[in-house]
Amino acid sequence: MSIDEPEPVRTNTFSGGPMADHRTTPLQKSDLQFRYPAGATGNDNPALRGTPDNVLLNRGEWYEVLYFINKFANEYGTGSALVAKKAERLIQRYLPSDQRSQAHVIAWLLSNWEKHGEAPII
Repeated sequence: MSIDEPEPVRTNTFSGGPMADHRTTPLQKSDLQFRYPAGATGNDNPALRGTPDNVLLNRGEWYEVLYFINKFANEYGTGSALVAKKAERLIQRYLPSDQRSQAHVIAWLLSNWEKHGEAPII
């Protein structure tokens, strides 16, 4: 590809539209409903990688939670901020502590979404 050629648009397999940047949509840090420590814990430095850990979800680090809930909302909720906020509430209030891998958290959210339909908005 030459410099003059435009970069092809990547599409999201769920919606067929342009791929969302999970770091910025639908929520931003200021939209989070829970308080998180300001920095990374231990040796976990988000500046050293392009995306948060891809295996385990650390629900105590805002940047991992934000990326995860945005990705969940973009892939399962058509980019809805309401879906991202509900996912954050369910993770922080109801997700069992033994559910740590991102794959298990997604499966838990999908199977428990309706059960916690009345989770209040903070």
